[in-house]
Amino acid sequence: MKLSYIIVLSSLMVSCGPSQQTVHSPSDIVDVCSLDSTIVLDIRYATENNFTKQILYPAAKAKLRRVAAESLAAVQQELRSSGLGLKIYDGYRPLAIQRKLWEIVPNDNFVANPNKGSKHNRGAAVDLTIVDSLGNELPMPTGYDDFTEKASHEFMDLPETALANRALLLEVMTRHGFLPIKSEWWHYDFRGWEQFTIVDEPL
Repeated sequence: MKLSYIIVLSSLMVSCGPSQQTVHSPSDIVDVCSLDSTIVLDIRYATENNFTKQILYPAAKAKLRRVAAESLAAVQQELRSSGLGLKIYDGYRPLAIQRKLWEIVPNDNFVANPNKGSKHNRGAAVDLTIVDSLGNELPMPTGYDDFTEKASHEFMDLPETALANRALLLEVMTRHGFLPIKSEWWHYDFRGWEQFTIVDEPL
């Protein structure tokens, strides 16, 4: 009887081994707030407060590839040590929504052609800014999705505070593996974005 009990117990112990554990991949698309809930969200395409004036997202979520989301959480941790934080405007964007954007604004100066896809469609791009401890946005060169020359990193005819805040965002983001694009101070691509495929996973 004792031997039989030991055999059954041993079998149960084997069934609860490592094979039952969840394996995470750096390429998984994850909710950024699941890694750091202190990041502020202002997902503009889930509202009418965007350049299309239409609601395009069914939910106000910010998702990224896991490796990018983990790096963004590190950015948040660094900023919090100075009483600051991140506010995200956009992250992963399903290809189906990219097509809707293109239908509204078929101009690749402003919107990536869905036939090529964007880095947002790969889960490797994020649009964001810096906020203070109360969640107020720091002064930046322009508002979000401003398509004037003032949004460029090269535009310098700006108040000193806006220049300093833009430089701070650039410094902390690049330190954690993100790369800017010249024309939009708010847009950053995660280094190695080309390794990720275009995705159409619903939000």
